[in-house]
Amino acid sequence: MKKALAMTYAVLAYMFFFGTFLYAIGFVGNVLVPKSIDTGSATPLGMAVVIDAALLSLFAVQHSVMARQGFKEQWTKVVSWYVERSTFVVAASAVLALLLWQWRPIPATVWDVRGTTLGSVLTLTFWLGWG
Repeated sequence: MKKALAMTYAVLAYMFFFGTFLYAIGFVGNVLVPKSIDTGSATPLGMAVVIDAALLSLFAVQHSVMARQGFKEQWTKVVSWYVERSTFVVAASAVLALLLWQWRPIPATVWDVRGTTLGSVLTLTFWLGWG
């Protein structure tokens, strides 16, 4: 029974990851999602930078801390080792979902590579990644 519950949890965790990851692709590419990297609440430049940096930092810290062997050893005293990886996936997906939800667009062009060789390569890479 314990293994069946762990397997169900794992399947749900990876479904959550898959949905969040697909949304992140659309978010970065500005395609097929209601809110993307360039859309959202109008926020002053300084505030947008602070919020976005905090969200990126939270994502990085969560990944870095939970990936450490010392953390895993302590964490498996709280949760079964059967669900340790799935719990990491849920936490990472939740932080990514928070980032996607709360992201604030920068109200200025940071870079624009449209019409350049680099822009063409990046566009081609993005669309080939879908195939």
